[in-house]
Amino acid sequence: MLSNVSLFLLKQQQSRLIRRSREQNFLGWARALLFLGLHPNRSMAAQKKLQGVVAATVTPMTPDGEINLSVIGQYVDYLINEQGVKNVFVNGTTGEGLSLSVQERKQLAEEWVTKGKDKLDYVIIHVGALSLPEARGLAKHAAEIGADGIAVITPSFFKQVKKDALVAFLRDVASEAPGIPFYYYHIPPLTGIKIPAKELLDGMIEQIPTFKGVKFSDKDLLDFGQCVKKNDRGQFVLLYGVDEQLLAALAMGATGAVGSTYNYLGKANNSMLEAFAKGDLSLAQKYQCSTQEVISFFMAQGFGVAETKAIVTLLSGIPMGPHDFHSQVPLRSSLPVSNPNWRA
Repeated sequence: MLSNVSLFLLKQQQSRLIRRSREQNFLGWARALLFLGLHPNRSMAAQKKLQGVVAATVTPMTPDGEINLSVIGQYVDYLINEQGVKNVFVNGTTGEGLSLSVQERKQLAEEWVTKGKDKLDYVIIHVGALSLPEARGLAKHAAEIGADGIAVITPSFFKQVKKDALVAFLRDVASEAPGIPFYYYHIPPLTGIKIPAKELLDGMIEQIPTFKGVKFSDKDLLDFGQCVKKNDRGQFVLLYGVDEQLLAALAMGATGAVGSTYNYLGKANNSMLEAFAKGDLSLAQKYQCSTQEVISFFMAQGFGVAETKAIVTLLSGIPMGPHDFHSQVPLRSSLPVSNPNWRA
């Protein structure tokens, strides 16, 4: 397994070097278009439907635990050029959103929207919080800065255990951003909320006019399949959030995916989606098994936010910094990023 993982990492690094050699030619072309008052993708982004892979971004931090806004622009370019990913999910679980202050979350949202302008297709900002006023304020801010959508996780301390109460909470948050799409972030393993997603879909659009779909981060394919059944007219976006099971979700009717591994397995998953769309299930299976092998290796190392930051740092060359500094838990990645033998 280790040799295959090493080969994967080497290929990623080689691809990065090749793309950098083409960068100067592209920049010259882009400057010419800008001089003429044009810009690539300016009109296309608004026309595209949210689909495909969405990277759940990590939050870059300095060694002393301050958010590092200065590298977001590099991060955007890395996702696009090296991973083929043009959709991001900011301040979610992977982004340590609930460990950040409201001000930090706003600063990160602003930087992603600014740096992603005319480059990324969708910048989805997670605005969920334990406090309703904080969630409402983050939603309003996301709309004001031009985010392409917002997502909301359910409160996980004082839990909304009844459907009507949960929908009321979501409605109150969504009302602060009436002009942009709203997505429900369903992740029972972390929130402890056991209300099936399929139940929330009933009447959701009537309650929340901007509701567009669900980020479904659970392994319960029965519940997911029933969500798909309710999506018979294609009115919802169903984004699956368990990366190692994506092919199974696609077979059931997922329209896209949100996950942390798309920060470094974006190309492989895009290829899997393409193979599946063409009806080449055998090839799609090969891509899924390949990504599962990599994920399995990283799971053995811990596979938390710290490990994700270490992997992205290694492959992108962008320092992502420590994990979860704000919680004062001294978690360290078990991946020896500075060890040249591990890279090889």
